[in-house]
Amino acid sequence: MLPTPVRYKLVAGSGEGNTHLTAFDTALLNAGAGNLNLLRVSSILPPRAVEDPNLTIPPGSLTPVAYGTLTSDQPEQIIAAAIGVGIAEDPAGYGIIMEYEGYCSRKEAEDVVTAMVQEGFAKRGVKLQRILVKGVEHRVEKCGSVFAAVLLWY
Repeated sequence: MLPTPVRYKLVAGSGEGNTHLTAFDTALLNAGAGNLNLLRVSSILPPRAVEDPNLTIPPGSLTPVAYGTLTSDQPEQIIAAAIGVGIAEDPAGYGIIMEYEGYCSRKEAEDVVTAMVQEGFAKRGVKLQRILVKGVEHRVEKCGSVFAAVLLWY
């Protein structure tokens, strides 16, 4: 069993490759998550978790992550991904993570995750203090990918 994460970092990146997988790998590398073993989790930020923009995770680590990603091989297509983290007003409360990817601009993707975080808090009846958002957009050349995530760590 994994311990509950206590730190987190928002990351985003994009990249090109010859295949969908290598484009995704390049986006991971550009986001700073390319050398981690990602364990996809659902969208709850643990209570008392603290944002750490300088968070460094050892290569090969099993890393809990909530993320949105999209890959396309349609030249000139605009793709985007965004991640949003809602912080509860109660410092002992949990937060909510929402992710989005689509054929849109970075701004549009960020607006969608912001609205999703607000809705998630409203549905739970939890008071929202603030929202952190990070997004990325990419114009596909050959095969492009976008990736936006919250890396969770101990």
